[in-house]
Amino acid sequence: MKNLQSTALVLALAAAFPAARAQSNADLLKELQSLKDRVTELESKLKSAESKVAAPAAAPAAAQWGMTPEQAQEFARVQVKTESIEDNLEAWGFKGLTITGYVEPVFIYNQRQDRAGFQFLNQQGDGYFYDTSYMGAASIDFTKETDSGTRWKLTLTPNRGVGAAIDGLSIVQEASVSVPLGDLQTRLIAGQIPDWSGYEYQQPTLNPFTTHNLLYDFTLPLGYTGVGLDVTSGKWWMRGMIANVNATQRGPGEKSPALVYRVDYSKGEFNGFGFAGLHGKSPNFNTGYNTMAHLFEVDGYFIRGDWTVQGQLSYGQQKEGAVTPDASGRYRDARWYGVSGLAGYAITPRLQGLVRADYLKNEKNGGGLYTYNGYSFIDENGLLVYGNDGRNGIGPDLAGDLDRGANRYALTVGLKYALNQNTTLKAEYRFDGADRAVFEDVDGGGFKKTNQLLGASIVVFF
Repeated sequence: MKNLQSTALVLALAAAFPAARAQSNADLLKELQSLKDRVTELESKLKSAESKVAAPAAAPAAAQWGMTPEQAQEFARVQVKTESIEDNLEAWGFKGLTITGYVEPVFIYNQRQDRAGFQFLNQQGDGYFYDTSYMGAASIDFTKETDSGTRWKLTLTPNRGVGAAIDGLSIVQEASVSVPLGDLQTRLIAGQIPDWSGYEYQQPTLNPFTTHNLLYDFTLPLGYTGVGLDVTSGKWWMRGMIANVNATQRGPGEKSPALVYRVDYSKGEFNGFGFAGLHGKSPNFNTGYNTMAHLFEVDGYFIRGDWTVQGQLSYGQQKEGAVTPDASGRYRDARWYGVSGLAGYAITPRLQGLVRADYLKNEKNGGGLYTYNGYSFIDENGLLVYGNDGRNGIGPDLAGDLDRGANRYALTVGLKYALNQNTTLKAEYRFDGADRAVFEDVDGGGFKKTNQLLGASIVVFF
């Protein structure tokens, strides 16, 4: 085969170059072989030179595809620097640490109290009421999670948190730990934890209105100090504690803690329900010591398109918690029922219209709510006089039947506008009413069946 190819090549060359016809086939083959060898030699040298030129770039390309040697060197430098920063953060204790917070300056107008103005971080010397309840707050939260899954949480809220409501001095809203027991879904929880009842939250970043509903303000605990379990299983989330309620410690002779619990079921991101309860001894303003209380509530939420709907039903009772005592001067038991519902509609992606309606049936024994009642005093004749809470409209009509408390209701409408990702503006009008004249009219004197309130706030959070 090779001889045939050589002969054909010779004939072709002879045809192309007539001078070559005079030479023999052997001479031509010899020259062709020499030319072929020369070409092979040149190809070999060329490949060798190309491999030498490409060799330095090959190593970085293997380490980081698509990078030049300079880029690979810069990448390595950044990687070393990043690892050093991470090591320093871990050494300083900042690894797994999250810091969040908010501020909420508030303006309030209260018709029957004949006052209007701004409130922000003012002390709650007169207690928590529906026109000052937790509003006008500033808060900062530190949450750290370790590699083991343990969570440590400290939330500070001066003059507005659970601690301030309990003793008037503490700035601690929450101080808790959550420790995994075998897996991350089963945890030991301990410390001071805010109440988890109801559909409404204390934080203005989660509460669409500036004020809170009647059930939140008057029928729910403040917080718990104790130990318990936190369990997550599929769509269920269950929490329970043995705890002191509304107190960080117990007084002499008080040894019985309360059982508190919360169960949530989340069918999806847009609907779910939950229930919470408390059974045990809690502070009582009438007696000055703890008395037995039972609370239970069911709440839920539903979101569909632009609509958001939330609601709550609750029942409560407390021994010796009623406003009006019996003929012998002994305080009677308080019992109440309540309902609250909220609906919101997204008018635009940033603007939401809101309406909330509350009702509190509180007529038994002159009224009286959880750890809360009216007041009593000694008049100039040395007689014990029982009164109502004229600021919040709780208790009996002093000019009527002292054994029957006022049933309360409230209707609130408002707007919430997201100015940017970290700023929300709120405005609301609230109408409060009762079936008895229990709102003290500071300006005109006497008591009225209704009250009006205007509220506005700006919430800035990070």
